Amino acid sequence: MNLRFLRTFVAIADNGGVARPAARLNLTQSAASRQIQALEDELGLRLFARIGRGTRLTSEGEDLLERSRRLLFDVAALGDRASALKSGEVGVLRVGATPQTIEGLLAEFLPRYRKCHIGVQVHLVEDGGARLPSRLERGDIDVAIMPAGDERFRGRLLYPMYLLAVLPQHHRLGRRTALDVTELADELLLRLTPSFASHGWFDAACHVAHVRPRILHESVAAQTLIALAKAGHGIALVPSPVRIPRAGISVAVVMHREIPLGLWTVAAWHPKRYLAPYASNFIEELVAHCQRGYPGLEYVRKAPRLPKPEAE
Repeated sequence: MNLRFLRTFVAIADNGGVARPAARLNLTQSAASRQIQALEDELGLRLFARIGRGTRLTSEGEDLLERSRRLLFDVAALGDRASALKSGEVGVLRVGATPQTIEGLLAEFLPRYRKCHIGVQVHLVEDGGARLPSRLERGDIDVAIMPAGDERFRGRLLYPMYLLAVLPQHHRLGRRTALDVTELADELLLRLTPSFASHGWFDAACHVAHVRPRILHESVAAQTLIALAKAGHGIALVPSPVRIPRAGISVAVVMHREIPLGLWTVAAWHPKRYLAPYASNFIEELVAHCQRGYPGLEYVRKAPRLPKPEAE
C-alpha cells in the first residue's frame, strides 16, 4: 500500500476538501483525487462521498481514518527510532505552546538550549491551550506545554498558571491583589477566546458562582486585551505567563471562594508514541529552567498555592 496515498486520504479527511491539503502536499487537485481513487480501488471501498464541490467521509472511510492515522504514526515513529539509534542528539522536535508561553518562557529558554544541542531542530507550533491536547493526540506535535489534567498523556510539571485580572491603575479595585469572580460581575471584561484554557476556567467559576459575566471583547492576543484595559475599556483576564507592562496598570489574582483559578502547566507527551532521547532531554532541561524561575512569578508569588497534580 502506498503511504503517500494514505497521507493524502488523512489530509483530505481532516480538511473536508481537496484544494488545501493538495497544496500542502505539493499536489495538484487532480493528482490528489487520482490518489484517492487508486486507494479506493485497492481497498475495494468508497472512502468519500462527493457532495457538490465538497467531500464527506463514508462510514467505511470514518472507520479506516483512525487506523490510517495510527499506521502513519507508526511509520514516523519507526523513522524517529532509527534516527535516535543512530544519534540521540539529531532530529526534529515539534513543540506546541500558547503564544504567551512562547513569549514568556521559550523565547528565553531556546537560545541557550540550541547552543548546547545544535543537532536538534526545535519547531514551534502555536495554538491555544484548549487545542494543544488534540494536536498532541493527532501527532501534530511531539511535546505540548499545556495545562495539566489530561489523563491521555504523561507529563512533567513546569509551573503553576493563574488567571489574572489586569485593571487600569486608578480603577476602584486597582489596589487589590486578589479578586473574587463575584466582584467582577458588574465589570466589563476582556478575555481570550475559547481556544485558550483560561476561558474555560473563568466560565466554570462563573457557573458555580451563578455569575453572568459582561464580556465586552474576546481576542487571541493577550497584549490587545491588556492595552484595552490600560486605556480604561474594561478588565482584562489573562493567564499569568503573559508579559504584563508595569506602567499604568494593576494586577490581581482571580479567585473563587478564596481558591485561585488556574492549573499547573506540564510538558506533556503521548505515552503510546516513541519519545526520542533528544525530546526527553529537552523536557528535563525545561523543567530545570522553570525551577529557577517561570513566567508570571512576580504576580503570583504571594497567591495561595494551586494544588499540585501528579505527573511523571
